[in-house]
Amino acid sequence: MRLRSCWLGVSVLALLSTGQAVAQSVPADPGASTEQAESPAPQQGDIIVTARRRNENLQTTPLSGSVLSGTDLANKGVSSVDALQFATPSVVVNNFGQGIDFNVRGIGKGEHNTQTATGVITYRDGAPTFPGYFAQEPYYDVANIQVLRGPQGTIVGQNATGGAVFVNSNDPIIGGGYRGYINANVGNYSDVGVQGAVNIPVSDTLAARFAVYGQRRDGFYDITGPGGSKYTGNNGDVRQIAGRFSLLWKPTSRLSILSKTDVDYLDMGAYPASPFTNQFRYLPVGSTTPNPNYRDLFDITANSPQEARDKFYRSILRVNYEFDNGIQLRSVSAYASGNTKYRSDLDGTATANRTFFDSVDERQYSQELTLISPDTSRVSYLVGAFGVWNKYDFKSPYQFVIGAPLGNPLTEYRLQGINPNRSLAAFGQLGFAITPKLKVEVGGRYTTSRSRNDIDVLQYGTPIVAEQKTSSNDFSYKASLGWEVSRDHYLYGFVATGFKPGGLNVPVGLGNPAPFGAEQVTSYEAGWKANFLNRRIRTSVSAFYNDYEAFQVTIGNPTIPVFGLQVNVPGKTKIYGIEAEADVKFGNLTFDVGMNVLRSELGQFFATDPRILAVAACNVNTGPASVSCRNLKGVDQSYAPNFTFNVGASYEIALGGGSTLTPRANYGHIAPQWATLFQNRALGDRLEARNIVNAQLAYNRGTVTLTAYGTNLTDQHYPAALNSGLYFAGSPRQYGLKLLKAF
Repeated sequence: MRLRSCWLGVSVLALLSTGQAVAQSVPADPGASTEQAESPAPQQGDIIVTARRRNENLQTTPLSGSVLSGTDLANKGVSSVDALQFATPSVVVNNFGQGIDFNVRGIGKGEHNTQTATGVITYRDGAPTFPGYFAQEPYYDVANIQVLRGPQGTIVGQNATGGAVFVNSNDPIIGGGYRGYINANVGNYSDVGVQGAVNIPVSDTLAARFAVYGQRRDGFYDITGPGGSKYTGNNGDVRQIAGRFSLLWKPTSRLSILSKTDVDYLDMGAYPASPFTNQFRYLPVGSTTPNPNYRDLFDITANSPQEARDKFYRSILRVNYEFDNGIQLRSVSAYASGNTKYRSDLDGTATANRTFFDSVDERQYSQELTLISPDTSRVSYLVGAFGVWNKYDFKSPYQFVIGAPLGNPLTEYRLQGINPNRSLAAFGQLGFAITPKLKVEVGGRYTTSRSRNDIDVLQYGTPIVAEQKTSSNDFSYKASLGWEVSRDHYLYGFVATGFKPGGLNVPVGLGNPAPFGAEQVTSYEAGWKANFLNRRIRTSVSAFYNDYEAFQVTIGNPTIPVFGLQVNVPGKTKIYGIEAEADVKFGNLTFDVGMNVLRSELGQFFATDPRILAVAACNVNTGPASVSCRNLKGVDQSYAPNFTFNVGASYEIALGGGSTLTPRANYGHIAPQWATLFQNRALGDRLEARNIVNAQLAYNRGTVTLTAYGTNLTDQHYPAALNSGLYFAGSPRQYGLKLLKAF
């Protein structure tokens, strides 16, 4: 569903953008997914990725990616999706709670709505997660997170234009005995949290694992009501609880069955925000006239009740059977169902009376079936099929409401109904070792997707019925060449395509607007991966160039520009850049660094900024150009900063008696970025650079670790996102203590 004035209804703030529960991420039982646990142990220093349904050494695989272990997550302060942008290159996250804008290399999702598919797919334990809502699911008891950059999906899972993120939780360990951990933390803003996990041996073929997570924290905001009175609503007090139960059964050496069930109740309290103009010291912009409403991002006024709550459950069943000839048959099934509820002060002030409320159910089922050849022969192959069925249920009676004021039928926009989506695919890959060190791989995938609107709208008292369908079909491919020059040097190159399906626009006024089409990207990449000084230094450098066709954007509706309309850019968009990563380990010193330099150029098309009064008609293809109808050719893609950088270091100091003291520091930089394609500084479109410094000091003795931690130590107050004329703040400085006990 999409309309410009609903931007806050389907999206909320990234309160956790610097890892507000940093003390919650701990290296539980050092991790392995089932695929990794059943494989030979890697050599010291090797990083194993399983995203392509094989166990592959990242340093000799033709892809660009980063892998963060559970220990890395704790050391870098990564406890939610938002913090990934400060720990890995090329990632930018603008999280609005109910929706998420997650871009990799400038590609992903720059529009926070439900009907636009995401170009970056997130998987939990091998299954795709909800594509629109429920973005605040915490990271706890995680084995590793694998972030793959560039088009994905020709081999596994859903198709993606920007990348994929695989979050793998710790599995039960058969024969591992009773083992686990408990971790507790306290911090400022009355932050109290706890998490833990235990491995439970049931028999010599069956084991279970139970993990829990909980947190309560007061809000960051100072909110006043009308006339300076006390605000009685919620200011973002967090109350979260989650649990995961896992069972691993291996009745024979060839068959393994793993089930995982997650249950989450995530009450974020609210997502307060304020008009972007409150951040300008002078108005109008460029003048010397002081702005009487200038105030800090966390100093907010409001007169509407606010709430933000997600609750859901997800069950995953993964079955793997190995035949006598070494061929594996793998099945990954998943079902998830949840409800998201959001209420906001849509104008962000205590004087106006624009409000929003929604309660939306979402359910999703996915199934993947894959046949995988062994890696021991010269020729390898993989074939499979995938399907995902997702449905949004905008609950009745009309529990999606924009009101100005609420309760007045002449000024309300109400919506109810369903938006079901389906995507089916068949995929395969063939690999051939030309020599033991030179390998070529070719993969292909055919995808067919469809979406349907079956909704009712009450627009200013006028009933509107929208019953529409749209479909998209695509064949994607990837061809790569990898050369292991020596034990320590690997070169690769590939060309790959990616696909994101089209969708439907919500009716505004009379008639149903036209659907928007699918978008495609063709990516060219070359890279060099190397090890130096007896593998104490591991590096990766890559260069990429993307031709992006039919880019999906939201512009002003040509008929009624105050509303949004999803369209495809007719011209070709170009996105290109370079990436580099390095990991260094010398004795007790560890050091890591990552960077990305990016350039994006939007293809030619004309659009009306819905925030500015239109003075003439505006055709996407022909314009004509005017004060309100702009030619956007060559502008930067939204949420695509031209530089990202992250660096971290730690040093373990032996204190004697088996005790150690380890200081750690991490820094993440996201360059300034544009929040919209219209790039109007006077309307708040330029988001300032994010410079986040985190640090820890950990004392370890035996099975006990006490850590003092701090996030955003410089206390940078920065807008994490712009939405509907409102700025949402990133998390301020947080600090505290955490105590970990392993057993």
